[in-house]
Amino acid sequence: MSEVVKREKWGSKIGFILAAAGSAIGLGNIWKFPYIAGDNGGAAFVFIYLISILVIGLPVLIAEVLIGRTTSLNPVGAFRKLSHGSKFWTAVGGMGVLAGFLILSYYAVVAGWSLGYIVESIKGVFFEFKTPAEAGHYFNSLISNVWWIVGYFALFMALSMFVVIFGVQKGIEKGSKILMPLLFVLMLVLVIRGLTLDGASEGMKFLWYPDWSAVTGETILLALGQAFFTLSLGMGAMLTYGSYMSKSDNIPVSAFEIVTLDTLIALLAGIAIFTAVFATGLRPDSGPGLIFYTLPIVFTKMPGGYIFSILFFILLSIAALTSAISLLEVITAYFVDEKGWSRKKAVLVFGTVTFIIGIPSALSYNVLADVHIFGRNFFDTVDFLSANILLPLGGLLIALFVGYFWKTENALSALKEGAESFFGKYGWFAVYWKIFIKYFAPVLIAIVFLKSIGII
Repeated sequence: MSEVVKREKWGSKIGFILAAAGSAIGLGNIWKFPYIAGDNGGAAFVFIYLISILVIGLPVLIAEVLIGRTTSLNPVGAFRKLSHGSKFWTAVGGMGVLAGFLILSYYAVVAGWSLGYIVESIKGVFFEFKTPAEAGHYFNSLISNVWWIVGYFALFMALSMFVVIFGVQKGIEKGSKILMPLLFVLMLVLVIRGLTLDGASEGMKFLWYPDWSAVTGETILLALGQAFFTLSLGMGAMLTYGSYMSKSDNIPVSAFEIVTLDTLIALLAGIAIFTAVFATGLRPDSGPGLIFYTLPIVFTKMPGGYIFSILFFILLSIAALTSAISLLEVITAYFVDEKGWSRKKAVLVFGTVTFIIGIPSALSYNVLADVHIFGRNFFDTVDFLSANILLPLGGLLIALFVGYFWKTENALSALKEGAESFFGKYGWFAVYWKIFIKYFAPVLIAIVFLKSIGII
């Protein structure tokens, strides 16, 4: 029996959409997007971000999913097959697996913080704080506790392994069908609560009325980078999920639905957070500390804050989990496809290895706080290597591969499978995708990449 026949497939289109959207919707939407928008003029940043999604996000997402569906293989096998054994392009696939592995090793550490804050919310400790500085001091005391940070890191990895070990349909798809609707319900509850607070209109004004004076060249680069990173591009996740698709699935429509859900959650997170922040008289430009420093104070000042603090950190943990399982699946698919391992063995072995590799990141804020690599602690080093080098480089090479090695004509022919009626109705879409994947995306990703490593 061939490898392709043995391979699992999604049980339904909605299962794939929810799983892929879950991969894209993570800490970047609920933690990173609001604070970057807060630092860069609110609505002005949102507008540039939405343009960036159309210019970079959607074209590269389609390309990555297409590579996976065309080959029904993991990133390494997919590039090897389409490049007819090229060692260079096979290595590009390997880089995607490596990126997913490294990102999961430290992403799960941060996700562990959100799990821990569910417990802190239930304990009601936030109501002891009067200022964001006090909340920040408490947060720092928690992450300096080795048992707290490693314990929740281990718990989060165990949850991720539990979902992935059951496979594509019974694990990832079933889990996504439960977690994603729950995430949307929790988000809507928080949005409604935010909108009903006195002073919420100031938060909406901040989010929807652009302050163009706050826009700089840096703002545009941040929007381009956020559009790229929020969709889980360049780390092999979307390629791997695409490999479980049927040839009858419509990739352009599916990609558009994923982008829409991902962007919707980011905007809803902005509404929920900024309405609450403005209603309680705090600053929206609090930077990375917005979630763990500022929001605990926000909850103490709003009616029903105790309940909503618990709901918020449950929401944050669910978003982190849906992304983490896609990263673990990239590693799992590689060892199942390339090495012939059973899914159970691959998940248990490399889930454990990921945890072990991630321990130095967890200890970067306590035991290893004084250990630096090129001026960064271990956590920041792994973050820089993966987010600033491997991801944009992977996305750039995917665009170049589809545009110039595989050729856009061949890729477009594969893309039209399952989407004949779509292209018949929207013939212009083929022109849009070819132009943006071949010219705009490579140039813009290259600029983001050079900026992220400090060359420009």
